[in-house]
Amino acid sequence: MAHSSLLAVIALARDYLALTKPTILLLVLLTGLPALILASGGRVDWPLAAVTLAGTALASASAAALNHYMDRDIDAIMRRTRGRPLPAGRLDPRRALWFGLALGALSTLVLAVWTTPLATGLAVGSILYYTVFYTGWLKRATPQNIVIGGAAGASAPLIAWAAVTGTVGLPAWIMFLVVFLWTPPHFWALALYRSDDYAAAGVPMLPVVSGPAETKRQILWYTVVLVPATLSLAALGYAGPVYAVAAAALGACFIVRAVAVVRNESVSNCMKLFGYSIAYLLVLFAVLTLDVGLRLV
Repeated sequence: MAHSSLLAVIALARDYLALTKPTILLLVLLTGLPALILASGGRVDWPLAAVTLAGTALASASAAALNHYMDRDIDAIMRRTRGRPLPAGRLDPRRALWFGLALGALSTLVLAVWTTPLATGLAVGSILYYTVFYTGWLKRATPQNIVIGGAAGASAPLIAWAAVTGTVGLPAWIMFLVVFLWTPPHFWALALYRSDDYAAAGVPMLPVVSGPAETKRQILWYTVVLVPATLSLAALGYAGPVYAVAAAALGACFIVRAVAVVRNESVSNCMKLFGYSIAYLLVLFAVLTLDVGLRLV
């Protein structure tokens, strides 16, 4: 009996963790860390850095949980998402709603008490933008939903910079732009081979509305524009040669995989691009963190 109860608690905890979208949470934290170091000029206030990252993580988790709540109807239709905690019936939607709201309130409290008003406002704005503007409207209204909605997922560098300085500097805006440009090819690679799912759910993703050819063209265009955006951090002196070499190599591989999708949007090529895009952002910002840390600290 005790063993069964423990397994039930673990399963419940796993479902609540799933509501926070842990992979996205990790990406958010990693994109905020180099901004914290750069904004600090190498003299990092680690307690401040810790609460900033905690507040940012809570904001991301809040937006993700509220997204699960608001999308539970279409999640139940799509094969990719029907196993999530809400459409599968493992969690009461009201609990997911209160969970998301509580995380958002805690994020606001943490950032308001220990950081700056601008950082707090950016975090609250990102939650509202993602839940109300993107999930509640854009996602079901326009094939450019991912492009416009990507701004919410790119906000971590802005929050981090604002927490340290009370303003937002150019390097933070460049990092924001990198994540913003990365989002469409990342997500459209997934949408290409899941277009039937989105069509069934009535979600106007680009492959559904404009077809595979236009989607592939847009994937390649955003990827090509993304690479010089990443290199601009080194060109403007905010990062060094270690980052520059890594960004160039990672970007070249990204373009090669995007070209492979343009030539043939097979499930294999789309999944390779989707998987690579996640690894790309993780490695890019990990190297950037290492580079600026070694140069400034």
